[in-house]
Amino acid sequence: MGKRKIASAIGYDPADPAPQLLASGRGREAEYIIAVAQEAGVAVVEDTALAALLDSWAGSRINGRRVMPGDFIPPWCWEAAAKILAFMAKTEGRAQAVT
Repeated sequence: MGKRKIASAIGYDPADPAPQLLASGRGREAEYIIAVAQEAGVAVVEDTALAALLDSWAGSRINGRRVMPGDFIPPWCWEAAAKILAFMAKTEGRAQAVT
């Protein structure tokens, strides 16, 4: 039996202090996130470690509030996210990715 698919979509606007979580999901939700990204022409980058980190963070509560799409990703994900977003900006001309 294969591992359950995990996907997170992140984006970055230079006017913001950090990249944002755009979407996160497992299983069918992950497959939907990937399909929507591909349909929109956003490249899908496979980074299992970052996807797992974002998935565990996205399901958490911070200061009593559940993490939601639109929230800035935590500092401990910045380096991995920056590498992916830099690659995307260089190759695609925009800083959006699905991991």
